[in-house]
Amino acid sequence: MDGSDAGFMREAIELSKQSYPTPNPRVGAVVVRNGQIIGRGFHEAAGLPHAEIVALEQAGASAKGADLFVTLEPCAHHGRTPPCAQAVMEAGIRRVVLADEDPNPAAAGGADMLKAGGLVVEMGFMAEEAATANRVFLGRYKLGRPYVIAKAAITLDGRIATASGQSKWITGPEARKRAHELRAELGCVLIGARTAREDNPSLTVREVAGDVHLRVVLDPERVLEDSLSIFADGEAPTLRVTTAERAQGADLACPVKDGEFDLERLLSGLTELGVIGVLVEGGGATLESFFRQGLVDETELHLAPKMLGSGISWLEGKGVESLDSAWRLRSIHAEALDDGLRIWGEVER
Repeated sequence: MDGSDAGFMREAIELSKQSYPTPNPRVGAVVVRNGQIIGRGFHEAAGLPHAEIVALEQAGASAKGADLFVTLEPCAHHGRTPPCAQAVMEAGIRRVVLADEDPNPAAAGGADMLKAGGLVVEMGFMAEEAATANRVFLGRYKLGRPYVIAKAAITLDGRIATASGQSKWITGPEARKRAHELRAELGCVLIGARTAREDNPSLTVREVAGDVHLRVVLDPERVLEDSLSIFADGEAPTLRVTTAERAQGADLACPVKDGEFDLERLLSGLTELGVIGVLVEGGGATLESFFRQGLVDETELHLAPKMLGSGISWLEGKGVESLDSAWRLRSIHAEALDDGLRIWGEVER
């Protein structure tokens, strides 16, 4: 591999993509001595050792006098695990190269702790590249609310289902696996009442290693049956969102604005529950409401080489009044799938 600082940080970034530790950040680390990697690590899940600790344990006594490359500032607090910055100093690391600061005020301060301990600390190295893998966690603290991705599996004419409601399956296995990766990465999946009733989805993670920590269903009239999978299967907690007049038990009562849920207030409530990202999977009315209220940060579409001619669109509602006010994507990417195309990008503000 490339024996430069860039090569070592790139290896740490690739390691950070190996797991979905939501609500914790995705972090990768490598320990380097004499131009060779002697320890690798990534943070597998919340409550398990952080990336730096895994890499240091792999390096063992050889870590003394070595360099450490990490995609995010080592934590300085004692949460579920002891502070990583202290472990780095105790291991005898000489130099620490960091891609980005930790935006979580409860965990930040590791870089200052390391500097106070006499270590050489370099901050901001390849920060933009590292942030791509960690955009959900970083976005949570930049925005002050969960990072929102709108995702839909659609035909070439923009349909998510036939006129009769049939939607399984619009896309192929590779696209469905990608949907499970997104669920694991964000940790929270949200749908509307119509999707819950007609599709009866489980909204769990099955294709990759990871978990959905919270399923959210918008049910303003509280009409959904408790026998639906999301309420009855016990696979993950489910939060029913309804109006104050309809709320019962553990429901989340959300204010209504202009005839629909005030989704900013909803996201604020989810932030208080520790949610860092929300994957909005549908249906069309729910997806459009997030766009209309300016709360979609990223969009990912899985296009199948099919056309239905009529059916349910992936965005349904009032729409926009002019082309000038259309919702637009920037930094657009495209990737071929086994049976279609994946397109994704950030939503312009």
